[in-house]
Amino acid sequence: MADSSVISVNGIGVSQPEATAVFFPMRDPVVFPFGLTPLLVDGEDKLAILRRAMASDRLLAIFPEMPDDEELGTLPVKVSLKIFTYAEKRRSMVGVLARVVKELKFPDGSVRIVVRGVKRISFSKLELTDGVPVARFRGIPENREENENEEVIARQKSVLMLFQELAGMMPGLPDELQVAVLNAGSPARMADMIADSMSFSYPEKLLLLVLSEVRARQEFLAILLNRELEVMKLSMKIQSEVSQAMSQQQREFYLREQLRTIQEELGEDSRNPDIIELEKRISETELPDKVSEVIAKEMARLEVIPQAAPEYHISYTYITWLLDVPWLKFTEDRLDCLEAAKVLDADHYGLEDVKERILEFLAVLQLRKNDDRKAPILCLVGPPGVGKTSLGQSIARAMNRNFVRVSLGGVRDEAEIRGHRRTYVGAMPGRIVQNLKKAGTANPVFMLDEIDKLANDFRGDPASALLEVLDPAQNYAFNDHYLEVDCDLSKVFFIATANLLDTIPGPLRDRMEIIRLPGYTSFEKREIARRYLVPRQLKASGLTAKQVRFHLSGVDELIDYYTREAGVRDLERTVGQVLRKIARRIVEGKIEAGAPVSVTPKLVQELLGPRKFLLDEAENAGPGYATGMAWTSCGGVILPIEVIAIPGGKGALKLTGSLGKVMQESAETAFSLIRAHAAEWKIEPAYFNEHDFHIHVPDGATPKDGPSAGITLTLALISLLTGRSLIPRLSMTGEITLRGRVTAVGGIREKVIAALRAGIRQVILPEENRKDTLEIPEEVRKKLEFHFVSEFHEALKIAFPKHKK
Repeated sequence: MADSSVISVNGIGVSQPEATAVFFPMRDPVVFPFGLTPLLVDGEDKLAILRRAMASDRLLAIFPEMPDDEELGTLPVKVSLKIFTYAEKRRSMVGVLARVVKELKFPDGSVRIVVRGVKRISFSKLELTDGVPVARFRGIPENREENENEEVIARQKSVLMLFQELAGMMPGLPDELQVAVLNAGSPARMADMIADSMSFSYPEKLLLLVLSEVRARQEFLAILLNRELEVMKLSMKIQSEVSQAMSQQQREFYLREQLRTIQEELGEDSRNPDIIELEKRISETELPDKVSEVIAKEMARLEVIPQAAPEYHISYTYITWLLDVPWLKFTEDRLDCLEAAKVLDADHYGLEDVKERILEFLAVLQLRKNDDRKAPILCLVGPPGVGKTSLGQSIARAMNRNFVRVSLGGVRDEAEIRGHRRTYVGAMPGRIVQNLKKAGTANPVFMLDEIDKLANDFRGDPASALLEVLDPAQNYAFNDHYLEVDCDLSKVFFIATANLLDTIPGPLRDRMEIIRLPGYTSFEKREIARRYLVPRQLKASGLTAKQVRFHLSGVDELIDYYTREAGVRDLERTVGQVLRKIARRIVEGKIEAGAPVSVTPKLVQELLGPRKFLLDEAENAGPGYATGMAWTSCGGVILPIEVIAIPGGKGALKLTGSLGKVMQESAETAFSLIRAHAAEWKIEPAYFNEHDFHIHVPDGATPKDGPSAGITLTLALISLLTGRSLIPRLSMTGEITLRGRVTAVGGIREKVIAALRAGIRQVILPEENRKDTLEIPEEVRKKLEFHFVSEFHEALKIAFPKHKK
């Protein structure tokens, strides 16, 4: 068809004279010209119509009932049909004139007739004669010129080929029908015969009836035959695959029966080899009673399941997992604290407080009885690169235990911890049980890495699932959803690691012993580089200590000007970068192979280019300037604060430098405190009403927050208002209250080390932080003078020695 989107159907041959026949109302089946079709005559109205037809010419005018719009929408083309209405039913104006060939009466009183289609007709008018509807119609003759058209003949051959191919796949079509189609004569007759014999839908057959042009009828018939052919091919393919699978299963069953019979004749064990292997493993494995009972029950079930059944593999895998878990297999602990201290000292430099805490736990384990050695649950918290993971490995080596590590970063599914139910396809135990199998013992050192980076979504909350794992009062009976047998985790030494405590849920944090790993000082980094990093990178670069000698000044250059971090990970990468550049020069002949190379600050700058960072240096910038101290994830830094007064103002306070809300509130508190005590420093109250004040903290691109700059902001404001400078090389930290109290802050160790590096010689700290100075390395404490204050006026006497209240 030229336009396949819309088909308009119009009756032709209306020039023929009108004729009349009894109107027989029906819906389906569709009666085609020259086709024999059985019809059911139900109802008194239809019986009266049939009697009238049988008494005259036995002709019936059949105009099919129109399907609803939803059924028409299933057609592969859009259709526009002419219709008329009878008894509130829409009917096609194109129908068929049929002759009653036979009438059959059945014992139940029903009547059936067989009609033969005579020709297509076009509806003209409906009349009632003695209560019986009589239709006036005109015949729609075949267009003989169209039947002889070359395109129509070509389409006839195409349709015939499709029908023959389809008939070869459909065993239900009789051979006589195929012969009749071949000898149909005209293309129109062949199209009607094929349409009548195929099981198309009612709307499709109706459209084939009302299409006037043979060419359009052939094209639509080809579409339908192609569809039926594709469906038949797909059905045969599926049937073939199913049959092949069934044949394969029957063949396997037959071969297994043969094998069993042969083994019985030879006196061999004819049982399933999988079951024999499992029984051998069960006899060789020490298992708790509760596990043995579950395995025995599952083995009895496995023996009666066919090997080809999916349940067989589920049951076999479940038993295998139960046998893989090291229920009663332990390593002998080496709980010698002196030996453990040697191992920790050999693997890690510094971290004295951390090592002390770990050795205390080992000492407790050593004093307990063997059957009551419940392992502690530790959480190592510190910035990246400070050695949290390697510390766990050292603990395992010191205790002579196996070590396993699982990364929890980004885990969102609770089943990752507890496992999946066995009803799910591909179900497995959770990561706890999987890594116990990997460790091979029931008392390994188990590291839960990045526990602060757990996530949660619709699949559950993994952090909540860990509550049972990390609770000593519950983990002796940890239940994995896959195993469904209680697993004793009380002997496992759990070590969690985190960068931040804030993101760990409170109930989970409460179950762990928190051990903080502070960032390394420059002195510690230098020693770590000398002992560990440089030898390791020399080996990785294919060099020896005789070829390359790292001066401590070269290491200091890398620490101070090329890396800025709390740990030593970036420092090791930078050391490796220097050594690789030296190795390249040796290979290229720029350095003699036997000549020793000294890594000095000058060579570092030559190899790595200009310095990436500059050390903070304390200034003495006059009135309105004070030096504070701050903590960052990369360690401590000094925090300069500048204040100016702007004449012509109204006492407004302006804050800049990417300050957070808490720091802004600290500045407002300091400003209010000074205004309240202005008379003590002989500051006229009118001065505040005539000036605006601007506080700025340099490095404005870096966000800053926290209350620890309160005392620094206050001293900077007093310095401006009194016109006096603070004593040189002085830094301070502490929160200030409206009543002038100086309260404790955090990060003292890192802040003090940063102050010394910047050239500070005196430090003001809150009295409440006196205890924190014990964590500061001895070499740092010796070079600084500490002043501890609890009231603001005490800080004034230190900052302005000549000031008197």
